[in-house]
Amino acid sequence: MAMRVATFASSQSLLQAAMRIQVKEAEATTQQASGQVSDDYGGLGSKAGAVVSLQASVTRSKAYEEAANTASNRVETMYNAVGSILDDLSDLKATLASSTASSNTLQESAKSTLESVVSLLNTQLDGRYLFGGSAVDAKPVDIDSIEGSTATSQDQLDYYQGDDQSTSVRVSSSRVISYGVTANDDSFRQALWAISTVANGSTDSASVTNAIDLLTSSISDIAGVQTKLSLDASDLNSAVSSQEDYQSDAADMISNLSEVDITTVAANMSNYQAQLEAAYAAIGKIAKLSLASYLS
Repeated sequence: MAMRVATFASSQSLLQAAMRIQVKEAEATTQQASGQVSDDYGGLGSKAGAVVSLQASVTRSKAYEEAANTASNRVETMYNAVGSILDDLSDLKATLASSTASSNTLQESAKSTLESVVSLLNTQLDGRYLFGGSAVDAKPVDIDSIEGSTATSQDQLDYYQGDDQSTSVRVSSSRVISYGVTANDDSFRQALWAISTVANGSTDSASVTNAIDLLTSSISDIAGVQTKLSLDASDLNSAVSSQEDYQSDAADMISNLSEVDITTVAANMSNYQAQLEAAYAAIGKIAKLSLASYLS
């Protein structure tokens, strides 16, 4: 039956209203399926700027976390290397203090210890030398400068190939952590000097006693270096935890801004469906109206 002119305007108005409700119902269906307010920033309205800013800050936070984790791994490797150096020095000290060890045994033990300690100070991680300051591409300790050295004091022992710049890492927009130690540290220099005197042939009683005293002092100082590395590790781990906490909080904020309340969406969908049914029912009734029924 053809639509009468008298009912056309009412039908069009109801139809447009129904179409608007259909659009809302479709949006609600998508939201219910995805759990998101919108699949693009445009649908977030005034919240879009806050979401974009939070997502960018999370990206920066992850970069800070990764940098701190990398530095933490380096410090852990250095800590373990220093622990092994302490073991080597303690073993050599015990050998030097032994009354039954021959001069040849003392010298060979010192040479072996020297090789081990130098190797540990030349420790690498991911292709990077750890005990050379910012000079990460070359071995920080040159053993050839120690073996057969004619130096008369530890200050003259010219073995260090690195630099004295401290290693640091940015762990937030406002914080930089310096970490690590170089092979040029006085505690290592003293230990290398003590080892080298015996390794290079000074095995008389006075020289051995002096080496033992130097080792005793250097062992104490190197233990302090290890404590320092432990504190560095603690600072870096704390920085990692701080960034992880921020990322978790930011994710919650992004969720609150961009995710929907499924219960609310379900209720809205029910309302939209009821409105659509009412609108189409009204359109159907208008389409059936006749002039006679209109006048009666």
